[in-house]
Amino acid sequence: MCGRYSLVCIDDLGNRFRVFNPMLGARSRFNIAPGNEMPVIVRAEKNELVLMRWGLIPHWTQDIKSTRPLINARAETIAEKPSFRNLITRSRCLVPASGFFEWKAEGHRKTPFYLSLTGRQCFAFAGLFDEWHDPAGKKIASYTIITTAPNNLMARVHNRMPAILTPENEVRWLSRDVFDTGQIKDILAPYPSEEMKIVPVSPLINNPTIDDERVITPVNSFSHT
Repeated sequence: MCGRYSLVCIDDLGNRFRVFNPMLGARSRFNIAPGNEMPVIVRAEKNELVLMRWGLIPHWTQDIKSTRPLINARAETIAEKPSFRNLITRSRCLVPASGFFEWKAEGHRKTPFYLSLTGRQCFAFAGLFDEWHDPAGKKIASYTIITTAPNNLMARVHNRMPAILTPENEVRWLSRDVFDTGQIKDILAPYPSEEMKIVPVSPLINNPTIDDERVITPVNSFSHT
C-alpha cells in the first residue's frame, strides 16, 4: 500500500505539469497522510491543478461518518471494484509527489524507508477521484492512489508500491482514451528499479504532525544488493 508520501517541489508544479499553478508560495509537505488536502491534476478543457482530500469517498456513499476513505486502489482490480470501475474512464488524475514511504516488518519492529526517483525531483502517481455531495449541497472532492506489484527494489521492503507514471504515461492517463485491460496493465506497471533509490529514515515519520526535512533524511546506509 501507500500510506505516506512527500511533495517538496510545490513551486514548480505549474511548469512541471503544464498547468496553471495556484500553489505558488505554498509550503512543501514532507509527511503527507490520509485525510490531508493536496494538489492533484485533473483532465478538463485544459488540465487543471486542484486541491482534493486524500482518501476516496465514492459519490454514492450514504453515511460518510461510517465510511472508511479509500486511500489506495489495486491496479489489478480497479476495473472490477464498484468504487473504482466507473472512475477509470471519467475520473483519472495525477497525484504529484517527490517520494513515498514504506515500512519493512522485521519481527515486532517496522523500519521506515523513503523511496524516490534518481532522475526526477517531481513525478506523479496514477490516481482516481470522485466528488461526494451531502443533501445540503456540501461537496468533498477526494482521490485515491493506485498501487501495483512491487519492482525488485521495492519487494525487499513491501509487497505493493504506488503506480508511478512515466512522463509519456502521465499524458495517456489524463487523456480521454478508454483503456482495455492490457493497456491498464501496461500503464500501471511497476516503475523500473534501476531508476529508483531507497534510504532508511527516522521513526519520526510515524508521527503525522512532524512535517519537515527530518522525516526524509537518511539515518544510516542501506545496501541495494
